[in-house]
Parts: sequence; structure tokens; C-alpha cells
Amino acid sequence: MSSTAEQMRAWRGPAILTFGFRPFFFGAAVWATLAMALWIPMLSSALVLPTDFDPVSWHAHEFLFGYLAAVIAGFLLTAVPNWTGRLPIVGWPLGGLFALWIAGRIVVGVSQVLPPLFVAAVDLAMPAALGAVIAREIVAGKNWRNLIVLSMLAVFTLANGLFHWEAAHGLYAPQGYGLRLGLGAGMMMIAVIGGRVVPSFTRNWLAKRGGGRLPTPPMQRLDKAALLVLLAALLMWVIWPHYLLTGIVLLMAGIAQAVRLVRWAGYRTGPEPLVAILHVSYAFVPLGALAIGAEILWPGTFGTAAAQHLWMAGAVGLMTLAVMTRATLGHTGQPLTAGVGTVGIYTAVLIAVLARVGAGFWPNAQDWLNVVAGLGWIAGFGGFATVYGPLLLRLPPDKRPGG
Repeated sequence: MSSTAEQMRAWRGPAILTFGFRPFFFGAAVWATLAMALWIPMLSSALVLPTDFDPVSWHAHEFLFGYLAAVIAGFLLTAVPNWTGRLPIVGWPLGGLFALWIAGRIVVGVSQVLPPLFVAAVDLAMPAALGAVIAREIVAGKNWRNLIVLSMLAVFTLANGLFHWEAAHGLYAPQGYGLRLGLGAGMMMIAVIGGRVVPSFTRNWLAKRGGGRLPTPPMQRLDKAALLVLLAALLMWVIWPHYLLTGIVLLMAGIAQAVRLVRWAGYRTGPEPLVAILHVSYAFVPLGALAIGAEILWPGTFGTAAAQHLWMAGAVGLMTLAVMTRATLGHTGQPLTAGVGTVGIYTAVLIAVLARVGAGFWPNAQDWLNVVAGLGWIAGFGGFATVYGPLLLRLPPDKRPGG
């Protein structure tokens, strides 16, 4: 095949297997919706899953290593062909990767009746296979600058394995090394990849409007310094989560990332929510670092769970939603603008984040705030599956076989 378009036209199977973003973005949104719908009754013990994880461990694992892993897969399988100039993976090989991800969700959910080693092996199979695929493409395309992305994926996969090990040994995994390492890897992915795409997409959109200040080009000296400070802060947080020095370095990282964000001219993007949401999402990276740092230095300021949800629900949830909406529109030939439905799903997830963080500030109201957060999350990601599902599940007329 000489082009991606020809490869897509030649495929005679389901349209969802014509590009990596299709199955994994749709699957991620469906799983985010379903997992939250299960989690709300689990909070009140109205539902008990046959999983060997305690309820909080299952919740944390499935949103970090279940949902986020799917979005990472969809993004990388779509972006790496652009980075390397090689053809994307389509058809049954893509379907096989997606099936491995589904298998991971199933075995974790019924892990009470399965050996822990088997559960971990099945759950780690998709990210491990994805890493092998991405490594092959980077090496074949001699795209060495993106080895950093592969290294972050490797750390994320290692963190998932560590989470399984901690849970199997009776440790409280949501406060363990595995979760912190996995969340730290996720933050570095957002900081590195988001640090490229947010100013680039913003510049492209502002340039079309004409006039005014444009974002500072990505990966200048300040960007690199801010990334190094963030990396140091995350490593310290993973290893020494309660040390005062860790809190201080996290505050430094938060300030550095905030300065970095200000340089991208986000204040000019209000007229286009598809661009503005990138800046709002990225803002949760410095906000989370500042909140976690403050919680270490002055315990009780935010509450550990609330502070971490600025990263987990805010940075991860909103940024992945922003990337999924933009990538889906762009790769299906739609105008790069946010319609009413897209604005609605952004708003729903933002409400969910604020409600979840608010539950840490107002413990007396946390029961109903957690329900609001869960319902907002379901509305946001269920809305994505509803609004964007037709684009993901069907090919445009000119990409269909014979089109």
C-alpha cells in the first residue's frame, strides 16, 4: 500500500479497525462511562464486583491503567505514523491490540476467581504489545526524538505491574508506589506531548484569525527547565511522598508549569472551545502540583485525594477528552470547531472535576458532591461516545471501499 487512504480503502472489515484512534477512543469513552456507573453504587456497597481489588483500588486502577491506557494507545497508534512517515496499523492486528485491552478490563473485574499473576499478565499484555509496536515503528522510521515517548510508556506499564504486585500482597495500592508512578508518567506525557501540541494548535488557530500575540514556540529553554523540575518533583513524590522537600519542589514545579502555560496565549482562545479546552486542561498540571505540594507542607489544606484528583480527573480526564475530540474531528474530515454537543461534554467533565475536588474541601457535603462528580463524568464521556461514536464507527464516503 502506498498511502494510508489506500490502506483504509482496501480494508474490508469493520470501519472501527481502520485507524488506531477509532477503537481505542470509543472504547475508552464507553469504559469511562461504564466504570463510573459501576463505581457510584460501589461507593454505597450497593454493588460488589467479583474483583480481588478493594473498591477504591479497582476505581483507581481502572481509570488510570484502564481508561488512560486506551487513550494512550489510540493517540500513539495515530500519531506515530505521522512522526515516522510509516503506514498505520489497521485491520486485525489493530483489533488484536484492542481485544487485549478488553481482556484486561474483564480479568481485573473478575480477579477473585483468577490467579493474581494471570490477571496481571493479561492486563499488561496490551501496553507491552503496544510498546513493542511503537518501538518497531520508531526504529524503522529512525524517529529517535520520540524515544522519550516510548520510555514514558514503559514507565507507565511498569507502574501498572507494580500496582498489581502491591494489591496482590495486601498493600493499599491507591496510596502505593504503583499509582504514584503511573500518575507521574501520565503527567510527564501531558507535559511533554501537551507542551508540543497546545502551543502548536493554538498558533495555527490564532494565525488564521490574524493579528495579536502568538504562543511562544514549544520546547524553548524555559520549557525544558520546567520539564526537568517537574520530573524531579514527580520522582521525589513517587519515592518520598510525605517529605517537606518534596512539597517544596512540587510547588516549584507548579509555578514553572504555570509560567510555561501563560506563554501559550491561552487567554485569546475563548471564541473556540476546541482550542481553549487544551489550555484549561493543561492548567490542572500546575494546579495539581501546587495542591499536592501544599498538602504535603500543610496537611489538611486540600485533602490528599482531592489534590490528586486535580491531576487524575482534571489533567488526565479533561486533556484526554480534549485530544480525543480534536483528533476525531481532524482525522474524520470534520471542521475543527466545537459544536454544542462538544461544549456540553467539556462542561460536564469540568463540573465533575470541580465537584470531586470540592468534596475534599467540604467533607460534610462529600456524599452528594461525589454523586455530582460521577454523574458529570458519565454525562461527559457518555456524551463523547454518543456524539463522536458515529464518526468513529463509520468511514466517510470517500474512505469506504470503492469510494
